[in-house]
Amino acid sequence: MTTSAAGFDRWYAERVESPVADELVRRVLGLPPDLQSTSLLGGAGLDEVVTALDLRDGQVLLDLACGRGGYGLEIARRSGCRVVGVDFSAVAIGQAQRRAQELGLADRADFRVGELAGTGLGAASVDAVLIVDAVQFAESKLDALRECRRVLRPGGRVVITCWEALDAADDAVPARMRQMDLARQLPSAGFADVEVTDKPAWRRVEHALWQEALTLDARDDPAMLSMQEEARRVLATFDGLRRVLATATVPR
Repeated sequence: MTTSAAGFDRWYAERVESPVADELVRRVLGLPPDLQSTSLLGGAGLDEVVTALDLRDGQVLLDLACGRGGYGLEIARRSGCRVVGVDFSAVAIGQAQRRAQELGLADRADFRVGELAGTGLGAASVDAVLIVDAVQFAESKLDALRECRRVLRPGGRVVITCWEALDAADDAVPARMRQMDLARQLPSAGFADVEVTDKPAWRRVEHALWQEALTLDARDDPAMLSMQEEARRVLATFDGLRRVLATATVPR
């Protein structure tokens, strides 16, 4: 799987031309009909994330590694918060900006190019940070988490969804997943009140998504062909990972 900005630019460009892939993801994951997802957080998980963030009208959410901005925009619509979306793919940021306009949320959304470990935001400038299924792509996971802490105000909260290896020595699992250990890494980055919770129900929905993707006729749809390639790769090591939701706060 590509991990470069250029690779993700191509990936997002292909995805925007594939209503089949978007329909499949929304239906199987149980997402709102107008939410454009490029991650694997389902509707039930999104509800949990919204509760964990506990945002109020006028507060600021950093949607870090936001992709097309779907989750951040939905949270802004539900909570009344402002969303700042940061992603290293300029193509994804352009798509997110257009989507904010289409949804009538442009006045509460700011999307910009940046990195997991270098957002370009000021210190203590946001009330909450969300990273959906992306922190594993940071070259240094600890640096990315330290950046989250830097931009959060005292008392602010980070909410992360991702995967961790059941056995960090299992070479069949991608290295980026074997490097994840949020129960240890979040305190090392300066966070308190750390909770990392297994989400087996989310994992079962993911499995159903990958299985159904392999049954579809991709024809000449590059996004579906890419999804099927990823499905075969993911299913080959599926039992080596656990799905987690992590929350933590910045001490006051």
